[in-house]
Amino acid sequence: MSEAKTSNGQTLFVTGVNGHIGNHIVRDLLEQGYMVKGSVRDLSDPKKVDHVRQHALDLGVPERLELVEGDVLDADVWEGHLKGCNGLFHTATVYATSGNATTIIDTANLGTQHLFSAAKACGIKRIVYTSSIAAIGSTPKGRAKTENDWQAERSSPYVIAKTESERLAWVLAEEMSLDVRTVNPGGVLGGGFARPTPSVEWFEDAMKGVFPAAPKIPMAFVHVGDVAVAHRKAYEIDEAEGRFILAPHNNSSVAAVCKRIRELYPDTKSPKRAIPVSLMFIVVFQDWMMGLFGAPRRMTRKAVKGYFKGDSNLSSQKATEVLGIEWRSFDDCIHDTVREFL
Repeated sequence: MSEAKTSNGQTLFVTGVNGHIGNHIVRDLLEQGYMVKGSVRDLSDPKKVDHVRQHALDLGVPERLELVEGDVLDADVWEGHLKGCNGLFHTATVYATSGNATTIIDTANLGTQHLFSAAKACGIKRIVYTSSIAAIGSTPKGRAKTENDWQAERSSPYVIAKTESERLAWVLAEEMSLDVRTVNPGGVLGGGFARPTPSVEWFEDAMKGVFPAAPKIPMAFVHVGDVAVAHRKAYEIDEAEGRFILAPHNNSSVAAVCKRIRELYPDTKSPKRAIPVSLMFIVVFQDWMMGLFGAPRRMTRKAVKGYFKGDSNLSSQKATEVLGIEWRSFDDCIHDTVREFL
């Protein structure tokens, strides 16, 4: 395994640095000696920038981090921001289980178009694009899904957005002669988030006993620290071509996580009982009722139908072998997430 690229004074641009993944990418790159330039939508919001700047302060390298303001839907700002950078990590997206479908999908697709076009104009060749196992899919059931698989369902705006935008990334890579590598993480666990993402927000509800039983929704998980390292390795290693599934803790479920939370933290109210997928439509109705009172929707009938068709059997073998990732344990994922809510 050759690592042709090292820090060597390189400046790497990271979009969405206030996000769970982007935030950790920034710290990892700073630790490895890179200059980092990152974007957020609003520089005046301390909730979006303070925790990112703190990484550089903790490491004693504030001069190696620059933050700029930019919305991925605005095509005009990115050439100026990317000028002088050696590589691009595009993480910015709308990660939501509810909300305006057009906004979620356009942010993914137009954002990819705008950032890739700006990278091409600025002479940036190598781009690491943050996709998701949502673009891999969960079918066929019973077989380990690999980087050759693509999502066939359109179960939610987020699934559509991640699938369409990654396909677009590969089209643009061909048209623009860009060296693109995509990272496809499972449910990203671990601490260090400015606000809870859909991958972790249900931990707090589980710990408080908001729901009496946990659904056996098939899930695959990965620690956010491993996701950050995988992004860097995908950039550094010349042979790291194509897609990389990051889902070492696969064939798991929401119920399995809740059970382990209760075992590790017996003082919490995390549910002991599990609900089979066949009864999930009861949960959908409850979620709909809560939505009437202003709570965000987390479960839809269309999404539940998808759970019957597939599973969370995904292979991370390529990332293990090519990127050399040494995965954090399942318990580490749970510990580091739970501690954010204690």
